[in-house]
Amino acid sequence: MSDTKSSRLEYLQGQIERITYTNEENGYTVARVKVRGRRNLVTVVGNITSPLAGQVLKMKGEWTEHPKFGEQFKAVFCECSVPATSAGIQRYLGSGLIKGIGPVMAKCIVSRYGDQTLDVIDKEADRLIEVGGIGQKRIDKIKKAWEEQKEIREVMIFLQGHGVSSTYAGKIFKTYGKHSIQTVQENPYRLATDIFGIGFITADKIAQKLGFSPESGFRIQAGIIYVLHQLSDEGHVYYPGQDLVQKAAEILKVDESLVAGEIESLKALQHIVVENLPGHEQDAVYLAKFHYSEKSIARKLKKLISSPKSIRSVDTARALEWVQNTFSLSLAAKQAEAVETALKDKVLVITGGPGTGKSFLLNAIIKIISRLKAKIILTAPTGRAAKRMQESTGYKAKTIHRLLEFDFQKGGFKKNEEHPLNCDLLIVDEMSMVDTVLMHHLLKAVSLYTTLVMVGDVNQLPSVGPGNVLKDIINSGSVPVVELNEIFRQARESSIIVNAHLINQGEFPRIRPRQDKLDDFFFVQEEDPQKVLEKIKHIVTERIPQRFSLHPVDHVQVISPMNRGLVGVNNLNAELQTCLNPQGREIIRGGKAFRQGDKVMQIRNNYDKEIFNGDIGVIMFLDLEQQEIRVRFDERQVVYDYSDLDDLVLAYAVSIHKSQGSDYPAVVIPLLTQHYIMLQKNLIYTGITRGKNLVVLIGTKKALAIAVRNAKTLERYTYLDRRLSFSASELI
Repeated sequence: MSDTKSSRLEYLQGQIERITYTNEENGYTVARVKVRGRRNLVTVVGNITSPLAGQVLKMKGEWTEHPKFGEQFKAVFCECSVPATSAGIQRYLGSGLIKGIGPVMAKCIVSRYGDQTLDVIDKEADRLIEVGGIGQKRIDKIKKAWEEQKEIREVMIFLQGHGVSSTYAGKIFKTYGKHSIQTVQENPYRLATDIFGIGFITADKIAQKLGFSPESGFRIQAGIIYVLHQLSDEGHVYYPGQDLVQKAAEILKVDESLVAGEIESLKALQHIVVENLPGHEQDAVYLAKFHYSEKSIARKLKKLISSPKSIRSVDTARALEWVQNTFSLSLAAKQAEAVETALKDKVLVITGGPGTGKSFLLNAIIKIISRLKAKIILTAPTGRAAKRMQESTGYKAKTIHRLLEFDFQKGGFKKNEEHPLNCDLLIVDEMSMVDTVLMHHLLKAVSLYTTLVMVGDVNQLPSVGPGNVLKDIINSGSVPVVELNEIFRQARESSIIVNAHLINQGEFPRIRPRQDKLDDFFFVQEEDPQKVLEKIKHIVTERIPQRFSLHPVDHVQVISPMNRGLVGVNNLNAELQTCLNPQGREIIRGGKAFRQGDKVMQIRNNYDKEIFNGDIGVIMFLDLEQQEIRVRFDERQVVYDYSDLDDLVLAYAVSIHKSQGSDYPAVVIPLLTQHYIMLQKNLIYTGITRGKNLVVLIGTKKALAIAVRNAKTLERYTYLDRRLSFSASELI
């Protein structure tokens, strides 16, 4: 900045009253500041390092006029310092600085020690015993938290000194403790693999500020791993070697020969596996765990198929007759075929869309097998899918993760080859959601005598994680497959089911509502994104609750094809939160406000809390003093520390991918041509089949037609279907 421009900047000092918004990535903050001589609070915007209410801000900047929010002070230079006044200290302590001191306790402490409070906490913390309500246990907790804050501050200063946002300091300190600065100095690229939320891009920025060469081996290796993880996020289990070299070199802006060399280094370190696949021009490059998992699935399935079963043989004709008499219902031809195959073979796939009788079929299989005194286990990838399975069969069902029992000491699942699942029949529902790594762990725990029945809709989206397990198993031809394609009479009464099948067949759905009764499928024509947004808010908050008596938070789920944009998941959540839960106790993390009563989703597996990616809950309580929130997931409540909140996002709206394995009484889906890249048949089919009682599409017929006609899906690089044809020696 030139001296002329710098001289035009005004100086302003004030105390932060509250933080309206802060972005943890870059420190951009909107704060309301009390400035002496001004009656109203001043809105300050700019990059402020880890701001807290009560802090004193010394700023240089300029006054601007925002078209929507009015007068603002745009800070160019900014410095925070601890408050000196009692009122400021009280606000500062009560803002969540120290775990164990909330607004009420802060008031009590400051009432006792006034403007000497921070000195007392720093140098004579044991004196806090003089404050009513504080015992030795809490004093020890405050001492520990205060010391941690000081050490985190050191990490902050270190990061700031190298031009890096200090918002990562807490996470870095939580992972490495007193070795934080040393670890970052030695190899900042460790941050990308060790700390959730800090990816390669951020680690690379830190490394550059620390003087690491763009051609550093650490950098190129970390970059290759980063690219492979990005590709696995797209569903690939491996990637063609030369294509990977080109992609990584382009992202890293280095010569391809350097990337090729570091691929060899990573191979030697056993972080990756490079395999020459028969019939492929390029070598396949796998992250080691994906290669091991894919080979393990093929090996275990082949062993399972060829091993004898523990369920005794029965006369299938008599068994079919008995079960039909028991239910007073006849099995369709395909259902009868599935029952016979389940009784005869070791491994079976049952696939079919909604309304084709999968639940009735499972009940028939369970009824017969249980009569044979065989032990049965039911499982599904998500909590909602397991719950639905349990409700439809009356038989206890668990998620795969809970079934396998995570071992915190060893860092893996307790159920494995040494400690297998004790069952004669294992039924896995929603198999389309099971990815390569999860399938590997599940099969590790399956005894060779167990009969395995996999149930799923192969026309849905594939798993969020890498692989296309259900489709690959079906395509391999190594396992019996029964496809249910008959829609039963009762199901044909539902427009949701009829339209789902039309879409699956590439036909445009029936969008004119039925006249003979209240329909369960509606299409609202609107092409202007802003109007679509307004209509979604109206339909969710007023129309559906009034006409269908459904609760807008508990029973209605908005699902969108994309995360970004006006009607993407992120903006829809902000808008719907304002409509459905506009005020109350709140904390702001990473630019997101979490309020008591908010609908939230867990976005990664947390084995410690036994909460998994995609689980949806409601915030029941915010404890500002203990810096914790309580979230109710189904029948139990889970406590989150503030530092765990990166695991949560608002869930008034979720992506169609995240909605897999769940169903909701009502779903509302925006569908516009701006979603063009995501408009695929299996995406819309998956979205529509999430609705149990009501589906509302809002958008254009053109967008719907594009989706229905687009049967192409992004091809995933997997080799499981071919491996299932390998000999046992080839799979070692």
